[in-house]
Amino acid sequence: MDAEIKRLRWRCRRGTRELDQLVGWWLDERHADADATLREGFAGLLEQQDPDLWNWILGNGSPSDANQARVIDEIRARNRV
Repeated sequence: MDAEIKRLRWRCRRGTRELDQLVGWWLDERHADADATLREGFAGLLEQQDPDLWNWILGNGSPSDANQARVIDEIRARNRV
């Protein structure tokens, strides 16, 4: 598990500090307690392009994957973006 967290932490490094902080928050605060489907959703989000990820966090659309959308909703709710 530790190697997976390190890999995800590296993938959380995005193009902007704000995006780094938002996805990093989910990894730090929610990943350990999340079920496998949410963890898969989070990993899938990290595969997306930064502009898409940023737009979803801002509320401009949402990912087609339901688990990714749930992670985005959690990020938005917690950080009031």
